Amino acid sequence: MKKILLTFFTISLLFSSITAQNIKSPADFLGYELGTRFTRHYKVIEYFDYVSTNSANIKLEKYGETNEFRPLYISYISSVENISNLEKIRENNLKKAGIIEGNSNSETVIVWLSYNVHGNEASSTEASMQTLYDLITKKQEWLKNTLVIIDPCINPDGRDRYVNWYNETKSTPYNVNPDASEHNEPWPRGRANHYLFDLNRDWAWASQVETQQRLVVYNKWLPQVHVDFHEQGYNEPYYFAPAAEPFHEIITDWQRDFQTQLGKNHAKYFDQNGWGYFTKEFFDLLYPSYGDTYPTYMGAIGMTYEQAGIGAGLGITLENNSVLTFVDRVKHHTTTGLSTVELSSKNAVKLITEFGKFFDNSNLKYKSYILRGDKTKIKKLSELLHKHGIETFPSEEKSLKAYDYYSKSVKTIKTTKNDWIVSTNQPKGKMVKALLEPEAKLTDSVTYDITAWSLPFAYGLQGFASEVEIPVNKNISSENSIVNNEINTNTYSYICRWKEISDATFLGKLVSKGFKVRYSNTNFSVEGKNFTKGTLLIMRGENRHIENFDKLIVETANTLNKKLETTNTGFVDNGKDFGSENNTLISNKNIAVLSGEGTSSLSFGEIWHFFEAQLKYPLNNINTKNLNRIDLSKYDVLILPDGYIADKESLEKLISYVTNGGKIIAIDGALETFSDKEGFNLKKKKPEENKEPNLLPYNTREREYIKNTITGSIFKSTIDFTHPLAYGYSKDYYSLKLGANSYELLDKGINVGYFNKDATNISGFAGVNALKLVPESLLFGIENKGRGKIIYMVDNPLFRSFWENGKLFFANAVFLN
Repeated sequence: MKKILLTFFTISLLFSSITAQNIKSPADFLGYELGTRFTRHYKVIEYFDYVSTNSANIKLEKYGETNEFRPLYISYISSVENISNLEKIRENNLKKAGIIEGNSNSETVIVWLSYNVHGNEASSTEASMQTLYDLITKKQEWLKNTLVIIDPCINPDGRDRYVNWYNETKSTPYNVNPDASEHNEPWPRGRANHYLFDLNRDWAWASQVETQQRLVVYNKWLPQVHVDFHEQGYNEPYYFAPAAEPFHEIITDWQRDFQTQLGKNHAKYFDQNGWGYFTKEFFDLLYPSYGDTYPTYMGAIGMTYEQAGIGAGLGITLENNSVLTFVDRVKHHTTTGLSTVELSSKNAVKLITEFGKFFDNSNLKYKSYILRGDKTKIKKLSELLHKHGIETFPSEEKSLKAYDYYSKSVKTIKTTKNDWIVSTNQPKGKMVKALLEPEAKLTDSVTYDITAWSLPFAYGLQGFASEVEIPVNKNISSENSIVNNEINTNTYSYICRWKEISDATFLGKLVSKGFKVRYSNTNFSVEGKNFTKGTLLIMRGENRHIENFDKLIVETANTLNKKLETTNTGFVDNGKDFGSENNTLISNKNIAVLSGEGTSSLSFGEIWHFFEAQLKYPLNNINTKNLNRIDLSKYDVLILPDGYIADKESLEKLISYVTNGGKIIAIDGALETFSDKEGFNLKKKKPEENKEPNLLPYNTREREYIKNTITGSIFKSTIDFTHPLAYGYSKDYYSLKLGANSYELLDKGINVGYFNKDATNISGFAGVNALKLVPESLLFGIENKGRGKIIYMVDNPLFRSFWENGKLFFANAVFLN
């Protein structure tokens, strides 16, 4: 039998060698040299499919589809023997990580190469084709102990948006002048996906379909090495590992060391060709939702490679008067991709060994994280963790000492069966720590992104961290809590509690179907059950115009897994009866949002995604260039995204709209439209003026500057939960503050959310000067103007769609206020 197998693989290797010689290069297949034009996504996939059809060294697999219906593929590239044993290699690898039980005899290192997460950083997808070709035709020796997984384009919607724009804009021959139109993309540019989300910030939050589908296949494999290919400003040559500080503390010495080894290997090739590069600058390894950090926290050597090129088109003149071509950019990315595979193959045994060691979590301080609060919020957070292969279970009752996130102190608590436990005694325990710890340890305050993201705060849950392992009930999982409301044709009213964003989704679906829905402005009790302000009332008597009233409402609630209560009377035990004017009718809203030049595409995308993917409620997208010729009176709500600052003519239009009964919701930087303007109550807080001459040494100015910044830090705020804007909340709300802008409390408006005089950051970095402006400043406020109002949201509750606990504020602003 061994002899037969040996003969089979000898023949297979011979066949592979022969077919490799006959595989067309990308240039031969496409009909042009790589880098002389941009290749549309479908042609890239055609080339991968062609190679997989004609080579036994590759297997192509579709793993998903984008919002714009473009396919998402990965390819497996290795020796013929390895390709025929992919499932065995996968299982052995997961055994090494402890994901699957059993002994592992893994001998194949897995290298995952991810290309084009940012659509307008387009050289890497071209490089993926050349890398595939070179591996199969020139580097088969490496493939004997290496499985290379290539995702040729993570973001095909963004890529094709950029490529289509460039092809219709560029000159022939291309123009190397940086001023030319072909080097200056219009809004929203090709960087982001369909909903204008930055997919390189979404790995951990998994808000986008591309991420959700990729995580399924990524966590089936868990590579030892992962590279995320990017581009940066065209005057910055090339960045590769090792990364800059800060490194998260869970990153091992080996992960650091092998980054350096890889950097030196890349440098060898770049030195030979005289190509410029740099390392250890800008790109740190802290924020857990990048394409380098997420794999790192899952045991890989996770890295970002950045090629000069954003806005460079097919060629551009650099500051040194040389010309950077697209051909150059493709060549550089191909070189580092191959260099990565080369060194990984040479170090396969060490990589596999150290990968296994990574999943030993015995040295982690906290053994259990405790989640306490609303069941629906716990379920949502558990579902997110499950996407990463992290298990959660309900607690058994136990008294213990634990660190309390709210008080920032250790106290004795008693867990209940309603608490949920996330243990670090599971293979992905280090990722548990990274996502749930109250505060990430910072070794350097100069970072590339936000510095706080603790998910208990993000989901509105009380968190505790315990140094002991807590017993759990493994017979129950969050997926088991399926709601099944039943039709009650005798009910006087259906009742829905107002606690989190899926309640708003339920409301939106009902009013869109013509239901008359009211919300309570007082706490009340009926038939022995207690309800709080904001509770939704759907009374039979007001909805006789709805055919199949009971069926529609119950089906809608069950689809959303939403628990309904019923009552046979409108006569309450306490509070206001159902017929009271205290119960406000909610009308179907006609909502508009500004988009286009002058707005943040990311902020607009967050709003767009919130309405379409979460609320599933209609939204009208109005381009800023059309604002002044549109009749705004037809819209009940107008949303101003971050980045929008109205000019004089537009401001007059907005004032007229509000004065005549309209409602504006202004987010983050859009508050600049109204702050310190005549006729508005909103005033920006000003830092103390420093009249001393600036005598700081030049090399200290960056660190001096960050004293004036806040880089994504969590602050505790006070909420007036008696106001409709805050229904569903309690007195304390933990907000993610993204910048240093602070505003005075409104003296002629309503301060619904604000920071107290002793407010400070409880997690994440905030500069000492910026911190001085936060106490006694506004978070959420309302300014009435004529018959309308402006709702100010200083902190963006929809940021990256992961700060789940902020979303109900936005829904309240739309529907209840």
